[in-house]
Amino acid sequence: MNDVKRGRGRPRSVVPDANVSTVQALERGILLLQALAQHNAVSLSDLALQVGMPASSAHRLLMTLQQHDFVDFDENTQLWHVGLEAFRVGSAYLSRTNLLEAARGPLRDLMEITGETANLAVMDNAEVVFVAQVETTNPIRAFFSAGTRALMHSSGIGKALLAQMPRRRLEAMLHSAGLPKYTPKTLSTPAELYTDLADTAKRGWSYDQEERYEGMSCVGAAIRNAHGDLVGGISVSGPSVRFDPLQVAVIGLKVKAAADLVTLTLGGKV
Repeated sequence: MNDVKRGRGRPRSVVPDANVSTVQALERGILLLQALAQHNAVSLSDLALQVGMPASSAHRLLMTLQQHDFVDFDENTQLWHVGLEAFRVGSAYLSRTNLLEAARGPLRDLMEITGETANLAVMDNAEVVFVAQVETTNPIRAFFSAGTRALMHSSGIGKALLAQMPRRRLEAMLHSAGLPKYTPKTLSTPAELYTDLADTAKRGWSYDQEERYEGMSCVGAAIRNAHGDLVGGISVSGPSVRFDPLQVAVIGLKVKAAADLVTLTLGGKV
């Protein structure tokens, strides 16, 4: 009975791998951490089996990681857990990687592949606030200075965010902000907006067709953080004459890909 218990956690004897180099040991240690992160708690035998190494080798590496608090071992359950230091390292990455930094490259790339101005905006109650932009070199182009605000129902990024919200939150937001009409094409009734948001949710990207400014169109997609929270969005905008109906879907996929890349960089899931 005791031998089985030791097999799950700490083998009585550990045979050193003399031929394993420092680099190989580091690689194996990283593999163990990655595998351990997939479990709330796991036995030594199961963990070793998952990464494909002898239990004795896995135990030796885990002991080293434990000395630096990257893993923890529960004596009562004989199970291994991710340690506090691993959390600290991950948190340092998340604190270093902010939205503006994460979006800088995707914004530039998006402008280059679409030929239109690329925008980044964040949520502020029922509005989006534009915080960054990479302008196209086209002489006729869209421009939003930093700090420009727009109600969500009349914004490409805003509609992309609304489409991802639970219905109760969406209704509360629209009730407080209303649906003011800016152009003949503004979606100013709940029925119109809900239909558009349903289409947006299915596609993964929104289409603002002259709903805020006549003659200007926009395609947007939402960004989430590591906690799954909606934090903002990316869009491209420009003169409607350059948003050919046959090309809007292509642009939409590119915008969504850029937004997804920012989400992944922030530690989120797509």
